[in-house]
Amino acid sequence: MPHPLPDLSGRIALVTGASRGIGYFVAKFLAEAGAHVIAVARTVGGLEELDDEIKAAGGSATLVPLDLTDMEGIDRLGGAIHERWGKLDVMVANAAVLGTISPIGHVEAKTFERVIAVNVTSVWRLIRSVDPLLRLSDAGRGIVVTSSLAHSARAFWAPYAASKAAAEALVRSWAEETQNSPLRVNVFDPGRSRTAMRAQAMPGENPETVPHPSEAARKLLRLANPALKETGAIYKGPEDRFVHYRMPD
Repeated sequence: MPHPLPDLSGRIALVTGASRGIGYFVAKFLAEAGAHVIAVARTVGGLEELDDEIKAAGGSATLVPLDLTDMEGIDRLGGAIHERWGKLDVMVANAAVLGTISPIGHVEAKTFERVIAVNVTSVWRLIRSVDPLLRLSDAGRGIVVTSSLAHSARAFWAPYAASKAAAEALVRSWAEETQNSPLRVNVFDPGRSRTAMRAQAMPGENPETVPHPSEAARKLLRLANPALKETGAIYKGPEDRFVHYRMPD
């Protein structure tokens, strides 16, 4: 059975990378759960398709065409949310780029720098921009999408693995800073998912053997639930369980 959606009626939710893949379905399900969705992506056509689907189902969305390497644009986004809604209830930092799969010494500087800019720096900039808004919510929820590669660090995946490990470290620090507040922040590991990024990484794989991104997206919404208690943890989507980071002795 699919995971039930939490009641997010009247809540404001921000999703990056919302024009396709997991982000698209996260935005769709957030709207279905009753939230007004602020959908962020570079691809205007994908955002418009999402908006049509949300409206057809009776939901509402605000579209924000934005390249996440535009750091000042991320800053302006936080200001615009504050001016219009005065708070933010859910942030889903989903957008990411793969870079190239190659020996670390063969990675071009511009490729490495873009992976870090999108997968790490923009996540920090987004957190900085919306943290005050999430603290104004009675149950703010910060969610950053990760990958098992942050821990396995497989050969030839160095830039992507490093970026995901860095993003997880940001969340761990943020969680510790906010643990005595209503704000809960966690990372979500979707596992294998039938996305364009996976097709790029695994060109010989039969996509029909990989779970549809809607499956991961529905599970992610557990982290948006106002009743959630966990913070500073990894939610393993395929296993439906939280894994808490080990603290140093």
